[in-house]
Order: sequence, then structure tokens, then C-alpha cells
Amino acid sequence: MSLLKRLFRKSGESKPALAPFTAALAPDSSFFAIGDIHGCLAQMQALLDQVTTLNAEAPIIFVGDYVDRGEDSAAVLFALFALRDDPRITCLAGNHEDMMLAFVDQPSEKGERWLRYGGMQTLASFGVGGVSMSSKGEAIAAAAEALKSAMGPDLLAWLRDLPRMTQNGNVAVVHAGADPNTPIALQGARTLSWGHRDFDTQPRQDGIWVLHGHTIMDSPVARDGRIAIDTGAYATGRLTAAYVQTGDVQFLST
Repeated sequence: MSLLKRLFRKSGESKPALAPFTAALAPDSSFFAIGDIHGCLAQMQALLDQVTTLNAEAPIIFVGDYVDRGEDSAAVLFALFALRDDPRITCLAGNHEDMMLAFVDQPSEKGERWLRYGGMQTLASFGVGGVSMSSKGEAIAAAAEALKSAMGPDLLAWLRDLPRMTQNGNVAVVHAGADPNTPIALQGARTLSWGHRDFDTQPRQDGIWVLHGHTIMDSPVARDGRIAIDTGAYATGRLTAAYVQTGDVQFLST
């Protein structure tokens, strides 16, 4: 066979079909996960009331994106910060927390992007003004310093230390998704916070369910090893939680 024919045959070969995801949900214990809050304090409080009424003892995991777009980002952050010593509560980092911290650390380089994706509302919630989405130079640097002062060192340190993932049995809870071809414990921080191009199309082969927010859905969904719970609270008024139990997911929304 000529080299040209061998190359054409190789390029036309299809990859072996991946096995469909069939693993049953098997958390070690029942738990709640709450979707992207985005500054929606009233919805967060209402959903926490529903959650604790259903099961006051179960752990609660927040999947990140506490700030931006909604009007009460400061109040949401301080409310979650106040729960930091509650052993039932786990707060994960989302990409919007990453962008906010990048603004604090590198306002000239990172500020424009964050302000364009909802940072203006977050600044306003902390009482920081004098800046617009087109601000540069001294104005944006001053806004970053004002935000840093308004947040205080303890809240900033807490945000910087938020984990990217937690796992309960065969359920991994992350912000945005995971690389289906990489063991869950070896996922990179950017993938967990921003997602992966193959996450929605390739089934995992290790039996790990991935529960996430980040991508707005009309309704929460649990299928093919993925549980999606971001229902766009800042735009729809619906903040969603998943109550994950052995073999079952129950959704609650505001």
C-alpha cells in the first residue's frame, strides 16, 4: 500500500465509540448544591429556607459565582463569609470570583473584562463609584483600591482560598464542568472554573457524576452523568438547588 493510501486510510478512521454513561448516583451521604447566585440575596435567603426545611442536617455546597450582574453582591459575599465556620457549608470558587480578584490584583490589565461581565454592579454594591466600563489608568486603579478596602483583608483571604471542587461519593461538585478525559482529581483550576469543550459531548468513563453551574439552563437537568443547576437567577429570578440522594436528584427553585 502506498504511503498516500495509508495516510488517507488513517485520517478516515473513526475513534472507537465511547460507552454511554450508566453509573447510578451514589453519594456517600445526601447533600444540597446551590447554583450561581450572582448577587441575588433575596433568592439565596429564600432558597436556604427551603433547603433547611427539607433537611436541616444535610451539607450545602455553593457552586460559585456569588458576585456580578445582580445588585447585592456585597451582601451575598458577607452572608456566605459569615457561614465560613459552619461545617455543613462549602463554598466553591467560580470564574466571576476569579475575575474580581484579578481586578483587585491587576486592575489595568484585567479590569476591563470584569467590568464588562458584571463587575459594575459589584462595585456599586460595595459603594465604589467613579468608574465606568471604559475607565482606564488612575480611575480604574483607584476603584480597585476602593474595592479592596471595602472588602477587607479577611473576606479577600477567604475568597482566595475557596476550593475548586468537592466530591461526595461518585458525585463531583464544581463550578463550570470538567475534562471528561482526565481523572476528576487531576482537573485544572481553569477547567473547573471555565469549563471544557468536550464536557457536554463526551461521557465520562469513570462513573463520576459532575454537578455544576456556570451554564444557564431553562430548567435544571440531571442526565448522562451531568447535573446542571444554573437557572440564571439574576435574569430570571429563579435560583435552583439540587438535593442529591442515592439514586435520585430533587430540584428546588425560588
